[in-house]
Amino acid sequence: MQLFYAPEITLPCYTLTEDESKHCVRVLRLAIGDAIHLTDGRGSLHHGRIIDDHPKRCRVEIERTEENFEPLGYALTMAVAPTKNNERYEWFLEKATEVGVSRFIPLETEHSERRVFKAERSEKVIISAMKQSLKAFKPTLGPLTSFKALIATPFEGRKLIAHCDTPMTAEGKAYLASTLKKGEPTLVLIGPEGDFSKEEIQAAVEAGFEEITLGTQRLRTETAAVVAVTMVSVVNNQ
Repeated sequence: MQLFYAPEITLPCYTLTEDESKHCVRVLRLAIGDAIHLTDGRGSLHHGRIIDDHPKRCRVEIERTEENFEPLGYALTMAVAPTKNNERYEWFLEKATEVGVSRFIPLETEHSERRVFKAERSEKVIISAMKQSLKAFKPTLGPLTSFKALIATPFEGRKLIAHCDTPMTAEGKAYLASTLKKGEPTLVLIGPEGDFSKEEIQAAVEAGFEEITLGTQRLRTETAAVVAVTMVSVVNNQ
C-alpha cells in the first residue's frame, strides 16, 4: 500500500502537492489507473486511483473512505528534551511514531543541550514515519515548552517522570512497564543527557508526577524515550 499525506483533502477528487506528486510519479513510477491511498492524519484512510499522473500535480479520484482507521487505542504524550545532535532527536521522533505516540512535546529543562527547536523539519520526520508505517493518525507536535510550564499544565491521566537520581519519595521509583495500566492516558517526561536537576524532579513530584525508572541500564535521551514508548505499547497491546 502506498500512503500519501493529504491534510486538506477534498472529495471526490484531490490533487497531490508538488512534492507528493513528484514522489508518486517520478520515484514510485505510479501512473494513471494505479491505486493509491491518502490520509488526512486524523484517522481517515482514502482509497483512490490516479486520473492524472502529472509529476507536479498528480490528481487522484477517491473511490471509498475508511474512517477511524486502526486507531492507536491509547493516549501517550512524550515530553522529551531535544538532544544536542538534532539527528538523534529526529531518530526518536521517527521510531516513536512507528511504535505509537499521540503527542510529542519538546521539553526545555535546566540542563538542556539545545534551546532552539525547528518544528518544520521535525514535522516532516513525523509525517514520513507515519506514511512508512501506514498509519492514518499523525502524532501532534507541540512547541518547545519549558519544564515549569509543562508540569503546571493540567493533564488527565498518569504523569510520570523518568530520571537517574535518587528517589524523592519514600515510594521510590516504579519500573515503568510494571506500573502502567492498559488504556490509561499517560504523560512521560524524559530529560536531557545531564538528566533533570534535583529541583526539577522535586517540583514535578509536588505537581503530581510519579517517579519511574526504565531499568538498570544507563540510556541516552533518545534511547530512553524509545524504550518508554515501547513499554507503553507492549502494556497496551497485551
